[in-house]
Amino acid sequence: MDLFDYASEVDIQKNAPLAERMRARNLSEFIGQKHLVGEGTLLRRAISADKLGSCIFYGPPGTGKTTLANIIAKNTNSHFELLNAVSSGVSDAKKVIEEAKIRLKMYGKKTYLLLDECHRWNKAQSDSVLASVEKGEIIFIGSTTENPYVSMTKAIVSRCRVFEFKKLTSAEIVEGLKRAVEDEERGLGAYPVKVDEKAYEHIAWAASGDLRNAYNALELAFMTTDPSEDGYIHITEKIAAESIQRRVLSVDESMYYDMISAFCKSLRGSDSNAALYWSQRLIQAGCDPLLICRRLIAHSAEDVGMADPRALQMAVAALTAYEKLGVPEGLIPLSEAIIYVCEAEKSNSVIVALDAARAAVEKIGVEEVPKYLQDPNYKTEKISGYKYPHDYGGWVEQQYLPDEVKNEVFYRPSDHGYEADVRERQARRKSKK
Repeated sequence: MDLFDYASEVDIQKNAPLAERMRARNLSEFIGQKHLVGEGTLLRRAISADKLGSCIFYGPPGTGKTTLANIIAKNTNSHFELLNAVSSGVSDAKKVIEEAKIRLKMYGKKTYLLLDECHRWNKAQSDSVLASVEKGEIIFIGSTTENPYVSMTKAIVSRCRVFEFKKLTSAEIVEGLKRAVEDEERGLGAYPVKVDEKAYEHIAWAASGDLRNAYNALELAFMTTDPSEDGYIHITEKIAAESIQRRVLSVDESMYYDMISAFCKSLRGSDSNAALYWSQRLIQAGCDPLLICRRLIAHSAEDVGMADPRALQMAVAALTAYEKLGVPEGLIPLSEAIIYVCEAEKSNSVIVALDAARAAVEKIGVEEVPKYLQDPNYKTEKISGYKYPHDYGGWVEQQYLPDEVKNEVFYRPSDHGYEADVRERQARRKSKK
């Protein structure tokens, strides 16, 4: 690199977005992912010892996948090549591999190949690096927001260690934002900037675990806010909300959980209007719709249960639809499922039966399986006495519970919806005894 190249690189870095300038340069600056790079973890030890094998970094955007790959490149004694799966193909990969072979043979130097958006490579492209990965001619590091077990070829995934990155917590994002405001070299520390604590908290909340998104919001707020009379650029909660294009959640954290509680109780209380309102209130405040989906699934079994078994199917289908469609289309089947669960017949007999069975198990402790129900395949003595229900028209009187609780009744169907049919069926069986 000559003097002109160096000057050009410095200018590019200076004019780069805040998120790019604030990328961690080493593990001590890296924010989040303590389960992966915390002290004593496998990945941290491998990086420190320059013994990292081929791996795939998988997780949501803005969680540090590319940043960690860059840290590996800067902190190892190996050569580093960067490709993007969108713009590169087999010829690019082959060129990297050939140069890596020469580098390894002549200088004993390893080559890391970082492939960003690696899920976009097809089978032919993935196969082009398989042999070199197996032989150790290159060390492959893939970075992707998609589940590699679904979106990538099995051959390449089986040759890599998959590390899953998690969304950053609000506290971790606030830590990153404060660093950016204080950093005089790369951040905003050289400027007269004051940021309210509530502004930090709102950006962190609305960023949904994406540090890049949070940095972009902070930079936009800084660039579009005029200095106050005291000469400082003062970023308030209102300005922060405008910068990240999410309205301020006008409640504290406890009220957030109160709203989740209100949503759940609206489902149980068969009020579809209230359930729809609270679900949208939560989502527009920054709540992940997947949380709504999970609560809906739980309550479709707990509060509807056997009164209308289709409610659980609807809830699970809504989760699948949302995962496939995302926002905004995915909210339509989610709303449909919310309405269905609300308007369905209600019964809590499933959760009552579950609790009763659990209590019985804890009370008994040790029991013996009735002899005729035991597995006859590994017994030395002959097992007999089991009545095969289909030989008796589909049902026959027979004890299935252990002797200690043989007369217990855990599941008691209600008279609501489908459970009325279940109750009638149980009554017919009892009459045959």
